[in-house]
Amino acid sequence: MRTETGSAPAPSALGAKFLHIRALSAALVRPLSDADATIQSMDDASPAKWHLAHTTWFFETFVLRDHLPGYVLFDARWPFLFNSYYEAEGQRHARPRRGMLSRPALDEILAWRAHVDAALIDALPALPPAAVELVLLGCNHEEQHQELLLTDILHHFSVNPLEPAIWQGAPKVPVAMPGPIGWIAGPEGLVQVGAGLGGSAFSFDCEGPRHQALLAPHALADRTVTNGEWAAFIADGGYRDPRHWLSDGWAWVQKEGIEAPLYWQQGQGAWTRFGLDGRRPVDPAAPVTHVSLFEADAYASWAGARLPTEFEWEAAASAHDPADGNQLDAAGPVEPRPSAGGPAFFGDVWEWTGSAYRPYPGFRPAEGAVGEYNGKFMSGQFVLRGSSCATPRGHSRASYRNFFYPHQRWQFTGVRLAKDL
Repeated sequence: MRTETGSAPAPSALGAKFLHIRALSAALVRPLSDADATIQSMDDASPAKWHLAHTTWFFETFVLRDHLPGYVLFDARWPFLFNSYYEAEGQRHARPRRGMLSRPALDEILAWRAHVDAALIDALPALPPAAVELVLLGCNHEEQHQELLLTDILHHFSVNPLEPAIWQGAPKVPVAMPGPIGWIAGPEGLVQVGAGLGGSAFSFDCEGPRHQALLAPHALADRTVTNGEWAAFIADGGYRDPRHWLSDGWAWVQKEGIEAPLYWQQGQGAWTRFGLDGRRPVDPAAPVTHVSLFEADAYASWAGARLPTEFEWEAAASAHDPADGNQLDAAGPVEPRPSAGGPAFFGDVWEWTGSAYRPYPGFRPAEGAVGEYNGKFMSGQFVLRGSSCATPRGHSRASYRNFFYPHQRWQFTGVRLAKDL
């Protein structure tokens, strides 16, 4: 976390933010049964119930336990179950076995959340500044888990042969295909990147320190790649031609039998996709999503372009409002939508960059257990920028660094092309 003294919201404003975020998490799981909220379809994904519990554990552990004298844990057995990766907090339940936790039940988790919410709101006005900053960090942490909760539910339901829908999607209105990609020349030379150290904005520690980056002449596409354009890549043999693929990517395609974005199926001459609103025809005008870094890089090669660097992306996006675009506002249908026109750098899909997720010059993790939040994951992953249709509105910013391994694609991940000038 990176916040300056006095930069956190006033207790009343932070309390309102906290309660809003907590209520949205509860609303997202309202359509789920206890069984729905317990299942785990793969090691990378966690049960919905676990997301609700882990975010509650964060507030109870790092705020109430550590900063509220006399606070008694709701259940002293549960930290072992719901710690994620904090080595400083001791041993924990194995991540691949989170789906085995049939107990505590969903109702018990919701009762725990209500208990922690009430205790935190009651304590907030008297908390020391360090604890208030942890509440702000916890709010942003829970917003990250809201997106993970949705993408994990999507994956869990995708392996059910019934392909159940969580929400009914809105009726499809035909939208004209966007025209050819246009190109926006980016700044060149030295630019300032990363989160600043002043002002009132929150940022995660991995977004700073702010520093200079040198950009060569380049241009970025004025929109992300569409499903229709991706279908042309498939039809041209893009998944069968090793010339376009990184060596690790080609090995992954061959081993896993990858032929299309995740959740796509072909039947009766047309592609369909599975989403939180069930299986529907692929919308050719909408941004392609659920593609890996390997696929994004191969598509860029096929298109005669490349992926942007994270600093090229940030320099271009800094002039745009991160609260714009198709992002998460409330529980309900979530999917990328066709562009309404004009360059949009936020919403719909996270955008892969060609940049490795590594520390900035001068990066130092925070003291204590929360120092494990980002820094120790700066190995073998790539940066994505922007936000998606499942990102809570207001959560992201131009300096935000999302990161995943190059084969992962269960998130709402897409592609914006770049080229050298």
